[in-house]
Amino acid sequence: MLLVPTVLRPSPIAGVGLFATMRIPAGQRIWVFDPAVDWRLSGDELAAFPEPWLSLLRQWCYEESDDVFVLCGDNAKFMNHSFEPNCLDEPPDVTITLRDIAAGEELTCDYRVVDRQSARDGLEAWRPAVSDDGNTRRLASRRQGVSEQWRR
Repeated sequence: MLLVPTVLRPSPIAGVGLFATMRIPAGQRIWVFDPAVDWRLSGDELAAFPEPWLSLLRQWCYEESDDVFVLCGDNAKFMNHSFEPNCLDEPPDVTITLRDIAAGEELTCDYRVVDRQSARDGLEAWRPAVSDDGNTRRLASRRQGVSEQWRR
């Protein structure tokens, strides 16, 4: 559950991002797992959802441990990845800011810290790519696709 005021906006990183609406000091807890809001699901529980719900859930869940997936029940699920994040996930249950966050700044984390699939499979899709015209662009998030293993 988010502990600080945030808003969703278009993100320069990918799709929609989570943005602070006020200054947040370094070391501030911004999210904690709360079973009243957030879900932990087994792989079997997740796979039991029919499409299109399965694809949406898989996009928004992260793999906390073997066969345990977490769905943030609020807008925390829109936090985008960064190789230089301003927040740190302290698995399994807390996210803190690594530095002062300005109002209007996007909150980011390193998916490889909290998501076993990202740690295991890498995040090549997140690395900046240079297009033919020399402009930098971002590639799609792994979370925007659905792994074949979840299409049962």
